[in-house]
Amino acid sequence: MSNASAKGTSDETIAALKALLPPLAQGRVLSLKLADGVVTLVLDGSGFDQIERERLEAAAKDAMRAAPGVSDVRVGIMADKDVPAPGPRIVAVGSGKGGVGKSTLSANLAVALARSGRKVGLVDADIYGPSQSRLLATEGIRPQAEGSKMFPVASPWGIGMLSMGQLIEPGQAIAWRGPMAGNALSQLIDAHWGDTELLVVDLPPGTGDVQLTMLQRFKPAGAVVVSTPQDLALMDATRALQLFDTGGVPVIGLVENMAGYACPHCGEVSDPFGAGGVEAAAAAMGHAFLGRVPLDLTIRQDSDAGRPPAASDGPQGEAFAAIARRVATWLDNQS
Repeated sequence: MSNASAKGTSDETIAALKALLPPLAQGRVLSLKLADGVVTLVLDGSGFDQIERERLEAAAKDAMRAAPGVSDVRVGIMADKDVPAPGPRIVAVGSGKGGVGKSTLSANLAVALARSGRKVGLVDADIYGPSQSRLLATEGIRPQAEGSKMFPVASPWGIGMLSMGQLIEPGQAIAWRGPMAGNALSQLIDAHWGDTELLVVDLPPGTGDVQLTMLQRFKPAGAVVVSTPQDLALMDATRALQLFDTGGVPVIGLVENMAGYACPHCGEVSDPFGAGGVEAAAAAMGHAFLGRVPLDLTIRQDSDAGRPPAASDGPQGEAFAAIARRVATWLDNQS
């Protein structure tokens, strides 16, 4: 099985892994993958109460840990009862890998939606690598709490936000196992959001425990997937799309980041990461293409300084505003 994990999960590997599951779990498999020694398993828990689902999850984990070449197991149990009580609609922003600008897109999408008149909040669900406190100029501001629930911190840009970056010391590493990260996500989302209508959730890269917790405990209205035009990034983005599809979360569309670099001296535009790959991939998979964000020095400088470009009317801000308009239109059409 370990050889298959390096190339993607083959049909033979899936069959071998499923055969190790308890009979009850075998008939409830929604998704099963093995990559780099990590099994990601999503099961249908419809009709089970909480205790039964916990037993199903434990039995599945024990079975998968016994498989050759498996170093870690991540299990999500999907069921109708996991849909939360009425609250802000959630837009999840994900990516298949890190370094593609997902957090920058999340922050600017939230700001652009707020500028259009919507009441928006932002959750930095990248538990191990939070960055939204820097992007939205709220570093060093700790959220207040009432009972077990926190109040979002008000950013200068008209949105409330919560991030692990507000709860730990700058530069402090978070060394938590999956369940602890999932619980942290729940605390950030299940907060006092007041009259917030829309919650943008900046997910960690990949398809791990935090993503499974999101799908299991909270039901996003839709998901935005970010990628660069590179083939490798697109391959990883496909995995994120598959996870949302498996979890029944509609994909609003894809965003191509770092798409074109204009030389500040001569104005010539080059494409160091390629061009058009995300739009072509979206068309091939039947998903909408939401737009491009250029590889721009101003975006990097303003983001580092806590000044989201979407808060201004310049060309950099318009790139995010155009994406936000398409997201808003999609949400309105779903209402």
